[in-house]
Amino acid sequence: MTGADYFVPFRTKLRSMRSEPFGADPAGARLQRILNSPNFADGVFQNPLGARTRPSGSTLEFAKVYFQKEQRVRRAPTGTVPVHATTLADLAAPPATGLRLTWMGHSSVLAEIDGRRVLFDPVWGERCSPFPFVGPKRLHPVPVPLTTLGDVDVVVISHDHYDHLDLPTIRALAGTGTVFAVPLGVGAHLERWGVAPDRLRELDWNETAKVNGISLTATPARHFCGRGLRNNQHTLWASWAVSGPEHRIYHSGDTGYFPGFRDLGAEHGPFDATMIQIGAYSEYWPDIHMTPAEGMRAHLDLQGGRPHGVLLPIHWGTFNLAPHAWAEPAEWTKDAAEEAEQAAAFPRPGEPFEPAGALPVDPWWRPVSAPLAPPRWRTATADTVPGGAPVVRRDLDVAGER
Repeated sequence: MTGADYFVPFRTKLRSMRSEPFGADPAGARLQRILNSPNFADGVFQNPLGARTRPSGSTLEFAKVYFQKEQRVRRAPTGTVPVHATTLADLAAPPATGLRLTWMGHSSVLAEIDGRRVLFDPVWGERCSPFPFVGPKRLHPVPVPLTTLGDVDVVVISHDHYDHLDLPTIRALAGTGTVFAVPLGVGAHLERWGVAPDRLRELDWNETAKVNGISLTATPARHFCGRGLRNNQHTLWASWAVSGPEHRIYHSGDTGYFPGFRDLGAEHGPFDATMIQIGAYSEYWPDIHMTPAEGMRAHLDLQGGRPHGVLLPIHWGTFNLAPHAWAEPAEWTKDAAEEAEQAAAFPRPGEPFEPAGALPVDPWWRPVSAPLAPPRWRTATADTVPGGAPVVRRDLDVAGER
C-alpha cells in the first residue's frame, strides 16, 4: 500500500473491490445528470406514486411460506416446459405484417418492428444472481443460443435487477454492433462490462432516442433498482414505448400498478401490442409488481380504456421469484383476458407470433402445472380451472380501486 492509498476513503476501496456482477456506481457527468434529474430527490430516484420497495409484514412469516416444502412444489413445473423447437427457422423470413414478437422467457422479448430488431431485457444466463452457484435457476432452457439470434438493432434494458440485466448476456452482446437503450445510471454497469459509451443511449423518463428509424422512449414505472445489499437508488427503472413508422409497442419492465398508465397511453399509444409484467407478485410487495388483474387493467389504460391490440404476458414461467404457483400468472391472465374481451397471446418460450395474425392461445402450461386455485375475482359454483376448485364467471372489475 502506498502513502496515497492510505488516504483513499474506505468506502471507495470497498467499491473498487466489488466483483463485476455487481456492476458499477454512476460517477462524473453521469452522476451529475442523475442529481439534476427532475425524478431524483432526497438522494434517491422517486416513484411516480409512493411504493414500498422492501417486503412488508413479518420476515419470519414470509420465510415460512416461501420455504415450506408443499409451497415450493407448487412454484415449479411438474414436468418439462415445452420450449418451441423451430424458433430460428420461424424467424428466417421477415414478418408478413411488419410486427412480430418472440417471448424468450421471463421478460426477454425479441420484437421485429418495421424492419428493425429490438431485444428487451435479454437474460440468457442460468441464474438471475451475482453468483453462479446460488440464486433462482432457470426452469426451462433458453429457446435459442444468443450467438445464433442474428443482428439486433437495439437492446433495451428496463432496470438493473439480475433477472433483467444479466452480465454474461451483456458481455456477449457487447461484442456485437448493437446499441443499448437504458435508464439513467444503468450505463455505468454496461461500461464496466465492455460496452462502449458511444453505443449507449441513457435516458431519463420521458426522454427519447432514435435508432435506425425506431423511436425509444423511457417512460415511468413504479419499481426500484439495485444490484447489491446496499441500494442507493442511483439507477433509474423504466417502462418503454417503442414506435416505428407503422407500429407501436410497449414493454412494462417491472412495475406496480399506478394511474399513470392512462397518461402513457394517451401520449404514446394506442399500441399494437403490450408486453406486461404479470408474475412474481405477492401481498408482501404489492406496490412494485402487478397481479394478472392489475396487468390487464394497465393494458386497458394504455389502450385508452378499451380492448385493443394484443397483450403478451411477461415476467413469469422462467424463474421462481414469488410465493404464487408457477402457472398461476398465465392461468389468471387468460381468465382476465376472456372477461375483458381482450386479445392475449400465450406463446411457448421461443414461439414467434404476429399480433395482427393468428395468436397462440393454447394453455400449454396446464399439463405441466400443479393444481391451481381459481382467480380471486371469481366465486365458487359453476366453471372450473383445471385442477382447481369450481368457480362461477362474473364480470372482471377492470376499473376497480382506481
